[in-house]
This record gives sequence, structure tokens and C-alpha cells, in this order.
Amino acid sequence: MFLSVLDIFKIGIGPSSSHTMGPMVAAERFLTDLATLDGPPARIRVSLHGSLAFTGKGHASDQAVMLGLCGETPDRIDPDAAPAILAELAEKKRLLAPGHEEVAFDPEADLVFDYGPPLPGHANGMIFQALDENGACLLRRVYYSIGGGFVADEGELSNLTAGPARSDPVPYPFASAREMLEMGRQSGLSIAEMKRANEQARHPGLDLDAALDHIWDAMSRCMERGLGQAGTLPGGLSVKRRASSIYEKLRSEQGQNALQPHRLMDWLSVYAMAVNEENAAGGRIVTAPTNGAAGVVPAVIRYYLDHCIGAGPAGLRTFLLVAAAIGGIIKCNASISGAEVGCQGEVGSASAMAAAGLAAALGATNEQVENAAEIALEHHLGMTCDPIGGLVQVPCIERNALGAIKAVTASSLALRGDGKHFVALDHCIETMRQTGLDMNEKYKETSTGGLAVNAPAC
Repeated sequence: MFLSVLDIFKIGIGPSSSHTMGPMVAAERFLTDLATLDGPPARIRVSLHGSLAFTGKGHASDQAVMLGLCGETPDRIDPDAAPAILAELAEKKRLLAPGHEEVAFDPEADLVFDYGPPLPGHANGMIFQALDENGACLLRRVYYSIGGGFVADEGELSNLTAGPARSDPVPYPFASAREMLEMGRQSGLSIAEMKRANEQARHPGLDLDAALDHIWDAMSRCMERGLGQAGTLPGGLSVKRRASSIYEKLRSEQGQNALQPHRLMDWLSVYAMAVNEENAAGGRIVTAPTNGAAGVVPAVIRYYLDHCIGAGPAGLRTFLLVAAAIGGIIKCNASISGAEVGCQGEVGSASAMAAAGLAAALGATNEQVENAAEIALEHHLGMTCDPIGGLVQVPCIERNALGAIKAVTASSLALRGDGKHFVALDHCIETMRQTGLDMNEKYKETSTGGLAVNAPAC
């Protein structure tokens, strides 16, 4: 299945792509289906299941559903306007359903967190129902938020689990890293060149460079907001924003003669933390490939632009194209959902994408790019997703900083080699998938195990 760079890097809002953006998208889709009913329903009812139930409050899943039922979408909503929309809904307890009159929806009674077994398709399941005056169901839809803001209904999920599609009309339809490398050898093209050709075939007439620049602009704006904000993050843990103070300290040290060599890692860390603090605050964010892991790729791009010799716009675009190619392979063959495979699928995937993108931007061969992605992913295998309080704050924010550092290290190691290595990226991706299947549910974004139950703050 071909995934565009525009699919991997989606502009939305925090704090979670799977738990905030996904439910908002699902609610908006349900509104569209409501318009097909002959008569108006009397009431709408929604239930959240699996990980969406267990960490939905901390991830604002309930608010996302309500905003989606009010017609908002992740890419268009003004985060600052959300509180007023939610307050009006809580007061009126009614929705404007497309094609019908107002429909009753009481957030306290009609939005249910179901802590029973998850729905069979995925850990992030939702059921939307339109009911008549007697409580009979007029319309029922089941949606799954499968990571990175992607949403699938039951039929779409069945098609996805059947395996990667091979019918995409793109010139280089690689569904694995092995195929990607083989197509590169046969064509003589780099991964970025093949990815660019695929994008142009899928989106004829699109100014791809402008689209890539727009993605980076959104990432950069998010980072700048995070670097300029102080205070405490919402949610009740009283986690302080640290990026701005660290950033100011780093800036004040510039020009000094005596500096520790590892200071460069502090820049990487502060870039990533700024993005994820902004995400935790519910700000405008870009999935990379998810919100919980959104700081890794922008941090490494900023590192490339600010600290690498020869960096420039062309390298930035190469970075994004190659990162998206790796992210697409991982998503199609394993998962980028913390609720499905743990944080190895989020920060691990992001680190692999960033490592590959940086290596490509620095002139690596296709084999070295694949090696960089493999190194980064391999050393995130087994990482659990255990957010304290169900909030995308601890350990998520610092975890992005370490993912960025691992990405740069992996890229550097790969560039020092010739691309030959023991474990192939495809083998590493399959290992991640199998590890996710074996991982206990309490370590997969349910906040029922790990740090979420052992930290004193709980």
C-alpha cells in the first residue's frame, strides 16, 4: 500500500494522533454518514474501547469526539477555539447533524468509556450510533484509530490486514526495504528520487517541493512555539515545560571558549522536547509518524539545518521524502501505533525515519540509508508505552529527545560503513511486529503497567 509523504506527515493537533486526531476524524466521518438517513435521529451515542478507554481522558479522546461531532477536523480546527465549542455543547447538549435538525447528545451520558475487552479489530476501537426516540439503532459504525491519525472502518481494516496492496499506480511500488533497495539498483535512482517519482505519479500537478516546505514550516512553527513557552503542562501532573529554559541557557553559552563536546546533544534534545511539550499542551502538531513521537524528525531536521555542513533546502526535502518512505514501509508491515505494539512503534519508527532521512541528506547510498534506519529501530525494540496518568508527557517528552539522539548516532554509524550489515531492516520491522503481538496489554498505551503504576506521582 503506497503511503504518501502527505499521509505520513499530517498537520493536526495534540496530544495524540491515535487518541485525539483519530477520534476526531472518525466522528466527522460519522457525521457524513448521518446525512444518508431518511429521517433525523433522536440521539447520538459513542463508546470508546481498549486503549481509547483506558487513556482517553489523558489523551483528550472524549473532547476530540465531541469536537468532531461539532464538525471540526484536526487540520482545520483552531486549538484556541476548542474550549468554547466544548462549553457550548456541554450547555446545549445538542448537535447540528448534516441534513437533519438538531440531535440530542449529552457528553456526560452519551459518551461512554468502555473498560471491558477491546473491540476485535484493534486496540483503539470506537462505536458510533444514531438512535431513534425509542433507543432503536438507526445507524451504527465501528471505527479503529490505527496510529498516526489514520482511521479505518471494519471493512477498510480487513483490507489492510490482508497485506500490502500491489495495485498502486506508482512507478516504484516497493512494499519492503528489500524491494526498495532492489528497485534502486535496477533504476540507478536514490530512495528520494524513487519516492519523488511515486509522489508525482500519485499527485499529478502537485508542487511537491512546496508541499514538503509546508510540512517543515508547520514543524518549525510548532518547535518555535515550544521553545518560547514556559509554565506547566495541563493534565494534573504539574509537569513543567523545560525546553524554553534549556534553549535560553544554550543560547547564552554561544561564543564561549570552554564548552563540553556533548553540548550538541543538548540542542537535539531541546528541539525534540519543544515539539512534544507543545503537543502535550494540545497545540498544532505534525504527525511524524505520530503525535507522541512527533519531536524526533523535526529535531533531527533542525540539527541538520543548523549544525551540518552543506545543509540546505534540497537536503531538507530529501530528508522528508526518505523518512516518509521508511515510515510507510514500517506502517504497512508492522505498526506505528503505541496501543498496538508499544512505543517501539512510535518513537522507534520515528527514530528510524529520522536516521534514514539524515543519512540521505548527507549523501548516503541507498544501502547506507537502509542500514541507518535498521540501527535506529533495532535499538528501540521492546520499548513499552506506559504514559503516566494517560498523558503524553512522562516519559514521552524525554523519550523523543533520546530518539533523536539515537537517530543521529545511527546515521553516523551507517555513514561510516559501506551499507553491508547483519540484520536487514525488514527483519527488524518483523521483529517489532512480533514483539508487539507478544507484549502484555498493560504496556501498550493503557497506563495499567510500567511507569504508569510505579511512579510516585501516581
